[in-house]
Amino acid sequence: MANKTKFALGILGLIVLGGISSGWFILGRGFSAKDDPTAVEVFIARRVRSLATPRGDRDANNPVAKSPEVISEAMAHFADHCASCHANDGSGDTSLGKGLYPKTPDLRRAATQNLTDGELFYIIHNGIRLTGMPAFGQGPPDQDMDSWKLVHFIRFLPGITSEELEKMKEMNPVSRHEMEEEEAIRKFLAGDDSQPAIEGHKHD
Repeated sequence: MANKTKFALGILGLIVLGGISSGWFILGRGFSAKDDPTAVEVFIARRVRSLATPRGDRDANNPVAKSPEVISEAMAHFADHCASCHANDGSGDTSLGKGLYPKTPDLRRAATQNLTDGELFYIIHNGIRLTGMPAFGQGPPDQDMDSWKLVHFIRFLPGITSEELEKMKEMNPVSRHEMEEEEAIRKFLAGDDSQPAIEGHKHD
């Protein structure tokens, strides 16, 4: 019971400290999501994330054996579900990822790669509150093999090749505008000129 009390007090203390620090900086910076988090915010966010992950989950071993097939399946999953924020290479260099606060992290860097497999799984399955990271886990954790496969792919990202990134582009979701363009081009090449010409995308 004493350990639980200390844990709760520690979390509370970090939250209070984070609130005071954030309030001080907000007074001078406002609420813009374009700003980068301060060093204090980053430290507190990472500490709270670590403390909020139960020890049993943190120490969990990946039940899915790594194999080329698992990496290939996870690559397709990542390209379809995760790349819109994280980018195919895990850099987070996307318009959506850079517009979040905090910014989408670079999954190739030590801050992510040094997390345990259990921590990565916990984040994927449960999401992270007050960030743009949703909970992707379906059903009970012990049945969520897709998230464990993604853990293997995250470990794979620092060494991903340009050929593999090109392959992922074919797996990325296609927007309605892109589908309409492709259909118009297909009809044009087939000799069907009944459709109006494609107008370029304009910015005011």
